[in-house]
Parts: sequence; C-alpha cells; structure tokens
Amino acid sequence: MGTLTAVARNTRVTLEMIKWEHSVFALPFALTGAVLAAKGVPPWRTLLLIIVCMVSARTAAMAFNRLVDAEIDRINPRTATRAIPAGLLSSGFVGAFTLVSSLVFLVAAALLNRLTLLLAPVALGVVLAYSYMKRVTRWSHLVLGLALGIAPSAAWIAVRGTLDWRIVVLTMAVLLWVAGFDVLYACQDCEHDRANGLNSVPQAFGMSGAFWIARGMHAVLFVVLVWLVRLFHLHGIAMAGVGLVGALLLYEHSIISPRDIRRMNAAFFTLNGIISLVYFLAAAADVLVFGAS
Repeated sequence: MGTLTAVARNTRVTLEMIKWEHSVFALPFALTGAVLAAKGVPPWRTLLLIIVCMVSARTAAMAFNRLVDAEIDRINPRTATRAIPAGLLSSGFVGAFTLVSSLVFLVAAALLNRLTLLLAPVALGVVLAYSYMKRVTRWSHLVLGLALGIAPSAAWIAVRGTLDWRIVVLTMAVLLWVAGFDVLYACQDCEHDRANGLNSVPQAFGMSGAFWIARGMHAVLFVVLVWLVRLFHLHGIAMAGVGLVGALLLYEHSIISPRDIRRMNAAFFTLNGIISLVYFLAAAADVLVFGAS
C-alpha cells in the first residue's frame, strides 16, 4: 500500500513538474501541419503516433529543463518550490523520467517513416538544448520558439515522408509566437537574471525594451499567418481564425505592461492556449470544408 501511495504521489508531482496540460501550446500546431499535409484527416495510426511524439518530446524537454535548472530554480523565489529544489523529486528520478520519455519519442518516430526516424535525434537535440541557452545567449527565447516551431513541420513529414517549404513558414510563425510570449514571461525574472549572470531579452534590454521586442515579434507573426492562408490557398474560415488570433494577441498585450505584470499567468497560459486552439480549429475547418493545395 505504501509503495502504491508513493507511486501515486510521484506521478502527481511529476505531472505538475512538467505542466503536462500545457501540451496544448504546441500540439494544435502539430495537428495543423498534419491536416494540411493530409488535405484532411490523416490516418488514425499516424495521428496517434504524432500525438505520442509531441507529448513525449515535450515531456522529455520539460523534465530535462527542471533537472538542468535545479540549482538556478533553488535560488529564485519564484521557482524555489519546484519539485527538485523543494525535495519532492530526486534528480535521479527526473533523469530517468527524461530518458524514458526520450525513448518513447524515438520509438514513436521510428514507427512513422524513415525520414522521421532519421530526424528524430535532431529534433530531440533541439528541444533539450534549450535548457542551456540562458547561460549562452539573450536570445534563448528564439531557441524555445524553434523547439515548439518544428512541430508542424515534423507532423507534415510524419504524414507525407517529405518536407514542403510552405510548412516551414508555419514553423517560423510558431517560432515568433512562442519567442514573443516567452520574452514577456521572462520579465518576471529580469532582476534575478541580472543578479545571477543569466541571459534574457529583459535582462539585456530592460522591461520596456522587452515588451517592444515581443510586440514586434507578434506583429510579424500576424503577417506570416496571413501569408500562410495564401500559400495553402485557404479561405474565409482560416482568415477569420487569423483575425481572431490577432485580436487575442492584442488583448494579451493589453492586460500586461512593463509597469504591471500581475496578469502574466493569464496572458501566458490561458490566452496562448486559446490562441493555438483557435488557429488549429479554423485551419482544420477550412481544409475540411474547402480542401487545401
């Protein structure tokens, strides 16, 4: 009974550590790539394997990040209650969990097609490398954007076994979206990063500069999303979805400012989850109703 209780506790703490519910950020964009590649609903086996790949890769990346950043988290009041610094999980357990998640990802990728198998280690390397970027460059936000942005291109490859340059444009869009909101999220740690020699856009350019950089990224993102509608010859449903995404981005930027970031969690978690779902539902509905080229 004691063993089962410990397993249940570790499972609960682990799911909290990796924020599994936030898979909603990148998964809808991966599904968008799959729908565009299939010009409709992909085969169910392929769809299931794409979901397994997405969730396992993100899980490995989050667990690895918590492992690598354990000491950084320990000295930051905002993150000191995370599982490893709080003593709720051991580094050994989290390391093993990262390894298992990585293996699940590699196996699922191997079951898709030859190209996904060959590129899976590269994708895994990108998502794991992000954890070291704050030690290296102020532009770590772009690496995080790439880590999530490769999802639609990877899903396209999973469906077709080849890569089309147009889906790389969606990768660029996701990169800008993620990098922009990560710049905003990093504003919470601006002073901590400066005091401890960590790199970020807010640390380098200040809060006001960081907000303008995030706004610029999201403005370019909107233009890229409009371009994508033209690239894939989508129609009014997709364009309406892009318009709604634009409105949500404007709202996101309106509820926080360099002087007031109290609603950062609402802007970061709630609104960005809605944005990704809105884009997927609009693009998928457009493809299902009108088709895609």
